[in-house]
Amino acid sequence: MTTDRNVLGGELEPCGTDPLTGFYRDGCCSTGPEDVGEHTVCAVISTEFLVQQQETGNDLVTPRPEHGFAGLQPGDRWCVCASRWLEAYSAGAAPPVLLAATHAKAIEVVPLSALREHAVDVPADPSALT
Repeated sequence: MTTDRNVLGGELEPCGTDPLTGFYRDGCCSTGPEDVGEHTVCAVISTEFLVQQQETGNDLVTPRPEHGFAGLQPGDRWCVCASRWLEAYSAGAAPPVLLAATHAKAIEVVPLSALREHAVDVPADPSALT
């Protein structure tokens, strides 16, 4: 059982298993000292995000089998680096996020208000969104 918390203060929920995401490839946006990129934002990948990232030199489409990475497609759920998500947000290309699966550490980089603007999950207690 994880002790990791999400940005809403609850237990961190899984982000995605097809493809298997997370820095630790456990399906969750867990993080630790070795995760220097802080892969903490659970995003639903969009075409706009993939294009914007490609333009900035972050190729998320090309498979990298040597790293166990099959490449992303729109609709995939993926733990993205908080700084990359913020970069896309600033460029108007931020993908939707699952707040319950986004690690609390993400708000050290990304304002919670920005994540809320792009939230696609609604917690059981919507008052947590205020």
